[in-house]
Amino acid sequence: MSFDGFPPFISAQLHYLINHFPDKIKVEQVLSGGKSHTGSLDRFTLLIPYCLDHIKWDVIYNAEFPLASPDIIFGPEDEDFHPLHMTGVEGEGGLKSRTRNVLSDWNNKDPTRLLALIQELRDQYTSYQRKCVGEVDDDRLRFEISTICSREGIEMHISSGAEKPEEVKFAVPLVDMNINKMVHGCPWRHPQKIYLQVIYPVGRKYASTPSAPRLKLMSTNELRALFSIDDVKLPSWLVGMCMAEYLPHLEESLQKHVLEAVSLIDIRRRFIEALAPLFGRPLEADPVFCRKATFLASSGSFVFLVPLDNY
Repeated sequence: MSFDGFPPFISAQLHYLINHFPDKIKVEQVLSGGKSHTGSLDRFTLLIPYCLDHIKWDVIYNAEFPLASPDIIFGPEDEDFHPLHMTGVEGEGGLKSRTRNVLSDWNNKDPTRLLALIQELRDQYTSYQRKCVGEVDDDRLRFEISTICSREGIEMHISSGAEKPEEVKFAVPLVDMNINKMVHGCPWRHPQKIYLQVIYPVGRKYASTPSAPRLKLMSTNELRALFSIDDVKLPSWLVGMCMAEYLPHLEESLQKHVLEAVSLIDIRRRFIEALAPLFGRPLEADPVFCRKATFLASSGSFVFLVPLDNY
C-alpha cells in the first residue's frame, strides 16, 4: 500500500508493522483527524489475523501531537475486552505489564513501536478469548479444551448473536513441518501453515447426543502453489470422538500429502528438462514449482509456442 499522506513517523511505524508482522495484516479506512480536509492522515483500521478470520481495530494517532501514543478502539463485539483492567487470566499480569511498558515508553521515532503494541494487545486478546471460552457452561467444551490445551498455537473464539446460536471456534495448527525450507527457492515471505477449523455449537443441557463439530481444513493462500488443501479428504468424525483422538490421524495424512507435493516438484522439473532435446530450452518456466513452461516449436515454415501446464 502507499504511505503517501501520512506523517513520516506514522508512515515508518506502519511500514514496519506490515513488513514484520508474523501474518499478513491489512490496512483499511485511512482518514485524517484534522479539522481541515488537507490534514495529514493519522487514523486507520487494521485487519489483524486471528482464529482463521480477522479482528478489526481502529488505530488513532494525533498528527498534531506526534509524541502521544495512539489510541486503539476495539470492535463492538469485544466491548468487554479491557486489556489494562482484565483479571483472572492465567499469565495476564505479565501481558498487562508489557502493554503498559509499550505505552509508557512510547517513542514516536522508533519504527518498531506500533508492531510491539499490536502484538502485545493481540496476545492479551488471545488470553481474553480463552478465558471467555473457558467460562462457557458446556461440559463437552471444557473436556475438549483440557485434552488439547498443551498444543502450541491453538486459538479460540466465542461468538453469538441474535440471529445465530452461540458457538465456539478453534483454529488448530497442524503438521509440525517447516514447509518453506522444504521448497527450494520458495518465494513466500510468511511461514506456510495448515489449520483445522473446528466449530462447536454450545450444547444444551437437554441434548441427548452432542452435535458433531463442523470441520474445515484451511491453509495460507500461498500454499496453493504447492498443493491444494481442498484435495485432502478429512477423516470421519465418529460419535463420542474428541479432538485429541482425531488430530493424529489427520496430521499423518497431511504429512504424506506435503511430502508427496514436494517430491512432485522434482518430477515436474525432470519432465521439463526431458523436453529440451525435442524443443530446446524453454522460453520461460516456473523455476520454483515447475508447473508451467513455454517452448518454441516449428513445423516447416510454421513457428508456434507450446505452453505446458503441469498440474
